[in-house]
Amino acid sequence: MPVTLDQTLELAAQLSIEQQDMLIDILQRRRVDQRREEIAIAAKASIADFHAGKLQPQPLASIIQELRQSLQ
Repeated sequence: MPVTLDQTLELAAQLSIEQQDMLIDILQRRRVDQRREEIAIAAKASIADFHAGKLQPQPLASIIQELRQSLQ
């Protein structure tokens, strides 16, 4: 049976402050690593799509405008 988030938090609360800080650091680093892996997989797929002719080059100004719109 999987451990619930509440059970995990209860266990973490039993750790010393130093251990809690270590746990936070470890979790943050693992999440960063996971996100890097996700980005790498997406980049490889995009490159493969580009080489397969599924994507076309776009002018830089168009890309910047699209990024700015997505941030608004």
